[in-house]
Amino acid sequence: MGKIIDGKTLAKNIREEIKVEVLSLKEKGITPCLVVILVGNDPASEVYVNSKMRCCHELGIISEQFKLSETTTESELLAKIEQLNQDPSVHGILVQLPLPKHINKQKVIESINPLKDVDGFHPINIGRMMTGQDTFLPCTPFGIIRMLKDSGLEISGKYAVVLGRSEIVGKPIGQLLLNENATVTYCHSKTTNTADFTRLADIIIVAVGMAKYLKADQVKPGAIIIDVGINRLEAGLVGDVDFTPVSEVASYISPVPGGVGPMTIAMLMFNTIKATKGLTL
Repeated sequence: MGKIIDGKTLAKNIREEIKVEVLSLKEKGITPCLVVILVGNDPASEVYVNSKMRCCHELGIISEQFKLSETTTESELLAKIEQLNQDPSVHGILVQLPLPKHINKQKVIESINPLKDVDGFHPINIGRMMTGQDTFLPCTPFGIIRMLKDSGLEISGKYAVVLGRSEIVGKPIGQLLLNENATVTYCHSKTTNTADFTRLADIIIVAVGMAKYLKADQVKPGAIIIDVGINRLEAGLVGDVDFTPVSEVASYISPVPGGVGPMTIAMLMFNTIKATKGLTL
């Protein structure tokens, strides 16, 4: 049975470190402030935003939420972002995705000041990540790297396979693994014989959005498995990994829930403190 990578405990440790940072900043008269913009009434987005707000409150970070209606125009949203860009008391800006279809997501992401882009999605921050420079890293991939490192697991020299190539998780986690000197292969919907790659992998990151996609016979004994998926079935939440059989083969495995999710929010808080201190681009 593989060892469970307890994202809740690892995230709690990071939050404790952040609490100390927040107190230190407040002693200097600076209170970190994160603003989240939510457009429309997506129930999953509301849950995510509320958990981010709760975490801010717990750590002493000011959190403001702007709930905009589904009918908000793109220009109205861009005007709100520009107002926050200009406000020196706001350190981090996060626009919760997905956005309504009539709003251009990329245009919105690019309108956020890169120095306040705590989600790490602005092309300038993505470019800096690609070239290994100091920047805001996308929170879920950043959280995965911290999970591996804080669990004492070696990345350098390992063969990693990333299942999925999304802009939010798949592509950036592959780059971060590469930055840590792993050898990386991406597999996606057009890959043939995915199992030929996963059976050789030391580390597998699964982010395909398909319940129980990765099976035990596709995993090399002793591999490390990070499950990014969240799928709602009648039986409850499950990941993209067929957890019980795969955990019998893996050496380490992250659960769903309680794995990557808490780490994502912890790294958002980390980025907010980084923004408050002032990243220099």
